[in-house]
Amino acid sequence: MSCGFVMIGESFESSEFRKCVRDVFIRDGKGNLRMFFDATIEIITTRDIKICGALGPCVSLGKGNSLVSENAVIGEGRTYVWKLNALTSKTCIVFFFQVADEENVQPGSAFCIQIITRYRYGNLGTRKRVTTVARRWVSKSACPEIAAGFDQEAAASVMARLAIHRAETCHARDVIRWLDDALIRFASKFGDYIQEDPSTFRLASNFSLYPQFMYYLRRSQFIDVFNSSPDETTFFRLMLNREGVVGSLIMIQPTLFQYSFDGPPVPVLLDVRSISPDVILLFDSYFYVVIHYGSKIAQWRKLGYEKDPSHENLRKLLEAPEIDAELLIAERVPPPKLIKCDQHSSNARFLLAKLNPSVTQNSTYQDGSDIIFTDDLSLQVFIEHLQALAVQS
Repeated sequence: MSCGFVMIGESFESSEFRKCVRDVFIRDGKGNLRMFFDATIEIITTRDIKICGALGPCVSLGKGNSLVSENAVIGEGRTYVWKLNALTSKTCIVFFFQVADEENVQPGSAFCIQIITRYRYGNLGTRKRVTTVARRWVSKSACPEIAAGFDQEAAASVMARLAIHRAETCHARDVIRWLDDALIRFASKFGDYIQEDPSTFRLASNFSLYPQFMYYLRRSQFIDVFNSSPDETTFFRLMLNREGVVGSLIMIQPTLFQYSFDGPPVPVLLDVRSISPDVILLFDSYFYVVIHYGSKIAQWRKLGYEKDPSHENLRKLLEAPEIDAELLIAERVPPPKLIKCDQHSSNARFLLAKLNPSVTQNSTYQDGSDIIFTDDLSLQVFIEHLQALAVQS
């Protein structure tokens, strides 16, 4: 909760630790540390909104008033002022609100939320920033208007924070059950379907990615801590609890790019079928950046073909993911760990553990394709089960 910097490294001599220290103590053009200290965030709302709490690198100051909800408390609640020891340009906090009196809400009328942030800059000067947001009420029956304003990426980020908050006091299987129940209710409410007919189930484009976000979240290291040490679990959850939407989504559903002789790199599905002997994959899970060489590419590299002037295309193909990986590492604090591995090698597990197991030991597969030995459900089976449960009357 100190809002300080946390990183995991094997030693203080590692390049990751040195880069982190350099980035933490960077200075602006006037020689002041680019840090923000002693911050408070105060929220003021109109009377028809109650403040339920906040999730992020902050603590409640316990200051209550008529705008603070006493019944619905989420995270750091029962206050309208929160304390942060430090701020960065990427600090992100989730605030939760509830409707005070749904009976008296007038559709079309406006409500306001004002956020007042105070902090000290690196030169010890005090700054105050005020942000006021105005929205209008819609009736419960105006489902199309509510649906049009849904941000599935932000929703997945918020659900991830709620899940790790619940995981502090609940067993992992209970958190997964809670996520599944919430997803079924979501699909039942916003899906288009004929009751008792799963084949008719459809989700609008601004809802369509949300189920797969939840699929990868329930399989992530934030919920399933079996293969992580207590230190690693704490680090992963602390980082998720302070990152913005873009960083959170990379943690939940990592990105995967394919490099081949056919053209520039292209994004591919986070699926075991994306592995091929003649391509290179660049995998970014925020904490790890993996360069995965297909078996043919790895064999050519070991034979040194890229050093031959007649194989210039191979040299460029091998260089491209390394350049992109360095760019990813350079812009992130703390920096991710870079892992280079060949297909079927031991380090390939860092990639395989995150892929959708669409091909397993129980599937039919072709020679040269990869399989994942697991009993976990694939994304396709997960979606089929979701559709069957969502359309039940």
